[in-house]
Amino acid sequence: MEKNKRVCRDADQMLEQFIKGLDLDTSHHRMMVQENKCGYGLQGICCRLCSNGPCRLSPARPKGVCGADADTIAVRNFLRSIAAGSGCYIHVAENAAKELMKAAENRVPLKGQETLERLAGLLGAKGYSQWDKAADIARLVLSDLRKDADEKMELAAKLAYPARTKVWEKLGILPGGAKDEIFSAVVKTSTNLNSDPADMLMHCLRLGISTGVYGLVLTNLLNDILMGEGKISFEPAGLRVIDPECVNIMVTGHQHALFSDLQDYLASEKVRQQAAAAGAKGIKLVGCTCVGQDFQLRKAAGTDAFCGHAGNNYTSEAVLATGCIDLVLSEFNCTLPGIEPICDALSIPQLCLDDVAKKANAQSLPYTYEQKEEISRIIADKALESYQNKGICRTPSQEKNQGLAGRLAEGIISIAGRELQGADLEKALAQLVSQNTGKGRTNAMASHGYADVITGVTEVTLKEFLGGSYGPLIDLLKQGKIKGIAGVVGCSNLRAKGHDVYTVELVKKLIQKDILVLSAGCTCGGLANCGLMSPQAADLAGENLKAVCKSLGIPPVLNFGPCLAIGRMELAAGELAGELGIDLPQLPLVLSAPQWLEEQALADGAFALALGFTLHLGLPPFVTGSPVALDVLTNQMKQLTGGQLVVETDIDAAADKLEAVIAQKRSGLGI
Repeated sequence: MEKNKRVCRDADQMLEQFIKGLDLDTSHHRMMVQENKCGYGLQGICCRLCSNGPCRLSPARPKGVCGADADTIAVRNFLRSIAAGSGCYIHVAENAAKELMKAAENRVPLKGQETLERLAGLLGAKGYSQWDKAADIARLVLSDLRKDADEKMELAAKLAYPARTKVWEKLGILPGGAKDEIFSAVVKTSTNLNSDPADMLMHCLRLGISTGVYGLVLTNLLNDILMGEGKISFEPAGLRVIDPECVNIMVTGHQHALFSDLQDYLASEKVRQQAAAAGAKGIKLVGCTCVGQDFQLRKAAGTDAFCGHAGNNYTSEAVLATGCIDLVLSEFNCTLPGIEPICDALSIPQLCLDDVAKKANAQSLPYTYEQKEEISRIIADKALESYQNKGICRTPSQEKNQGLAGRLAEGIISIAGRELQGADLEKALAQLVSQNTGKGRTNAMASHGYADVITGVTEVTLKEFLGGSYGPLIDLLKQGKIKGIAGVVGCSNLRAKGHDVYTVELVKKLIQKDILVLSAGCTCGGLANCGLMSPQAADLAGENLKAVCKSLGIPPVLNFGPCLAIGRMELAAGELAGELGIDLPQLPLVLSAPQWLEEQALADGAFALALGFTLHLGLPPFVTGSPVALDVLTNQMKQLTGGQLVVETDIDAAADKLEAVIAQKRSGLGI
C-alpha cells in the first residue's frame, strides 16, 4: 500500500494486518488496481445517452454521431452530476422537514427552542405554541421544495444574504422549486435536447442555490430544532472513542433527524440494564461519516449514547477492523459498498433505515415516524445479540463458523473436566462468558486520534464565543493578526495524494500563512484525527495566528461538523459581510474542496460559485474537455457572480494561490 498514502499510518498498519487475516482487500488496495483512469472520462467527453454510443471525442473525432461536440457532452454530463448531487441533499432536507412536521403533530418536546424562534422569525412562521410554529416551518419548507420550476423559491430571499439574491435575480438564476429544478435538469440533459453549454452552466448555478438554501442551510436549522443546538466543547475523536467494553453501533450517513429517538432510547435505564445483563457497560453509537460529525456537533448538549466520532468515509474499514463493532446502521451515502464483505467476514449485521442506502447483504429496516420506537428497540436488540454472539482472540473463519452456543458448550465441557467447585467454578464460568462475548475484547487503536478536538462550532456558537458580534474577528483581520479565512470543506478521496493527505498538508500550509481555517465535512474527520483541531495545533500556525489561538485557547482549525454545515459557514460569512457592509465576494475568504469525491460536492461547489467565492479543487471536475466550461468557470464567473474556480493539484501552489486571493481581497478593503 505504499503508493496510496494515508496520513494515519498507525491505522493503516492495523488495517493492513487485519485484511491479510481475512483474505480481503480494501478501498485503498482497489485504488491502486484502478490507478489508470479513462482519459475520456476524466475530460467528461464520453457520451452514452443513446445506442449510437458510447461516443468518445478526440481531435480526430470532434463530434459524436448525433453531432454533439465536446462542450455539449462535457457540460451535459456535469449538469447531470450536479442534479444527482442536489437530489441527495434535497432528499435529506425533505425528510428532516417531514420529521419536524410529525414531531409537531405529536407534540414531541423540541430540543432547539432558540433555533425554532429564530427560524420562525426568518420565515414568518406563525403559531401560538412551539408545535404550531414548528408545523408552519415544516409546511413552508415542504411547500417551497415542491413548487414548479417556474415558481420562484420564496424562502431564498428570507435566508440568503440580501446582496446575493439581487445578483441572482439579475442573472435570472434564482431557482424555482428545488425538486422540479432537478427534474428539469435531467430532462434538459437527455438525448438530442439542450446543446447550449452556457445555458446548462446557468442551470448548474440554479441547482447550487437550491441545494445550498435547502440542503445545507435549512437542513441544519431543522435538525437543530429537533436535536438541539451545538455547544462548543473539546471532545475525543478518532478510533480511541470506541470502548471495547460497550456494545458498539457504527452509524453512517447524513440524516441525523432519523436518530433522535434511537439516541434517547439507548440512553434509557431499560437499555442500560439490558447491556449490563449482557456484560457490557452500555450501547454506544460510534460516529463514522457525516452523521457522526453531526452527533459530535451536539455531543455536549446530547446524551451519553454517542461515544464520539471515529473518522470519515475511508476510515470506516479501519473502524470495523478494531473488532469492536457489533452492528452497522446506515441511512444514506458515504456507506462504502466495500465494508459489506468485511461485515460478512466478521459476522457484523447491517441495518439500513432508508432504501436509498440499501446494501446487498443488509436487512432493510425502513424508518417511519410512527414506528420509530419499535425501530429503536429492534436496533438495540440486534446489536446486543451480535455482541453476545462474538468471541475474542479467534480467526475470522472460527468467528464465522462457530456460534456462541458451540463455544460455550466446549468451554463448559472443559471446565467440567477440571472438577472445579464453589468460588473457583463461578470464576471459571464468568471468565468463559466474558471471553465468548464482546466483553474482554480490546481496542488496539485506543491511542488513535486526539482527546481534545474542538466541536460544536456553528454560526451561533462562534458569534457567542466572540462576545455576540463578529467585531473582534473583524479587528483581528484589520490588524493582520488573522490574514484571512479559508473554508476547507467536503470529502476525502484516494486520488488526490491519498486518504486525507492533500487536505491535511494544505491546511498546514494555510495556517502557517496566518490564515484561519474553518472546516465542514469529511475533511473534519482527517483534520481532527491528525490533531489540527486540538489546541496544541496552534504551534503549527504562523506567529500571528499562533498568538491569537494561544490567547483564546483554540486551535487554528475550527470544526463546523458535517458537510451540511457548509450552510452554517455561509450564514456566518453573511453575518460577517453584513457587519462590514460589503457583499460576500469582497470578504478575505476562500473555499477549498481539496479532495472532493461525490456528485454532492459538485452541487456544493455550484453553491460556492453562486455565492461569489473563489473555490479551489485539488482535482479538476470532469469538464476539462470543454473549452466553454473551463472559460466560464475559471474566467467569466468573476463577472457573473464574483466567484471563480481554481484547480491546482500541487499543494504548495494551491496554498500560494489562495493566499494571493486573500491578499487581493484585503487590498480591495483597504486593510
